[in-house]
Amino acid sequence: MTKTIFASGTKQSIEQVLADKDQRVNLQKKLFREFPHSVLLDVKLNIPGPIKNNQYLKQLFLTGIKTLEESLKKEHLSFKLMEKWDKPTGCENFYLVNGNRRAVKKTAVGFENQSQLTRLFDADVLVKNQQAALSRTDLDMPARKCFLCDRPAKDCARSRRHSVQELQEYISRIYYQQVK
Repeated sequence: MTKTIFASGTKQSIEQVLADKDQRVNLQKKLFREFPHSVLLDVKLNIPGPIKNNQYLKQLFLTGIKTLEESLKKEHLSFKLMEKWDKPTGCENFYLVNGNRRAVKKTAVGFENQSQLTRLFDADVLVKNQQAALSRTDLDMPARKCFLCDRPAKDCARSRRHSVQELQEYISRIYYQQVK
């Protein structure tokens, strides 16, 4: 059994996570007011359970972010980091990307699918006046797969098919195999 990376950190309540979501939406609106024709790339980790941030999760995040930025450069998509969050609810980066939203989404999906580590990330692509982030299905791409099985991730999350402990053990293994 792998040593857990979730033994430290401040437990977050659903209220704290929802308050953070509201702050995220407000920041996105602010960025679109200032840069109405830009593509926004909002990148965070998908972390199950009440511990959303600690020194290990920060290392996972920073390692993945390097990979993301390399992917953007490789695809000749220039970007600017507009805001960087390091909150108890998790790390998150907000980039403005110069490029077609479809090209940015394809690069984001390629990043999310690149490795076990990058599969932990959620890279949302947003443009002004759209109700939701551009989805994989908008580009006729298959839905995101679960970390632990080959089913669609949304189905496993909705049905709680896997326990928080199982998911955290998986993430801990990735940390010790790919980061430490």
